[in-house]
Amino acid sequence: MYRIVSKEKLAHKHTLFTVDAPEIAAKAQAGQFLIVIPKEGGERVPLSICAFDRQEGTVSFAFHEVGKSTKELGTFNAGDELFNVTGPLGNPSEIKRYGKVLCVGGSIMIAPALLQAKALKEAGNEVITVLACRSEEFLFKKAEAERYSDRVYVASDDGTIGEKGLDFLKEVLSREKFDRCTVIGPVVMMKKVSEMTRPFGIPTIVSLTPIMIDGMGMCGVCRVTVGDKMLFGCVDGPEFDGHKTNFDELIQRQRSMLPEERLSSLLWEHEHEGGCRCGRK
Repeated sequence: MYRIVSKEKLAHKHTLFTVDAPEIAAKAQAGQFLIVIPKEGGERVPLSICAFDRQEGTVSFAFHEVGKSTKELGTFNAGDELFNVTGPLGNPSEIKRYGKVLCVGGSIMIAPALLQAKALKEAGNEVITVLACRSEEFLFKKAEAERYSDRVYVASDDGTIGEKGLDFLKEVLSREKFDRCTVIGPVVMMKKVSEMTRPFGIPTIVSLTPIMIDGMGMCGVCRVTVGDKMLFGCVDGPEFDGHKTNFDELIQRQRSMLPEERLSSLLWEHEHEGGCRCGRK
């Protein structure tokens, strides 16, 4: 069992947990992920590592309460115990001194993007960070981004804060030379940024989040096409070349179970209306 040390509300239905997991914290690195099972018999939920403290023996992950399992996860509080947390999984980010790096994080994935920005800054890079959110109410950790970055841009879908959308990046990319770009967030956003950097020849790394079960390369569910190769998101990734990734196929695969996911979420909401996990009122 893994005890939740703290629970932080980042934004509406955006939550960050810090859990006691010294063996994971000892080996965790930016870019890797965890498989979380909230309670016995529950779904295996892949979640990106957002922070770790080797001395305290803790690791943090953030999630958007959007489906059955993440909604259920949101009913847990500090002091509660999760049935299982497995990790660190996947390959860590390639962190070294590149020069000038554009680091883009979107939605709930702003949290793990900041871990990458911190690591890249500590490696001696000039880091320009973009925080992309749906609207002002969904923006979080801007002050943290400013600590790890030389410059921070904010973009919102509706323009309620910062730039409206990501099109402003075209002008930024045309006037400044970047040596690398890292992007983590919604697939549509990662595709858009990758297409923006392509004309400038900027190596662009995206962190993919395909449907996943075991997270260790055995089930094959997390298949992604990168260039002319079929790879596994868990053991070959989660980071891949954004200019070679078949985003359209990834989007199609992510949507393949949407009817079942929605039904499962609705049934869980009906069952737990007015209550919380394990029948606790």
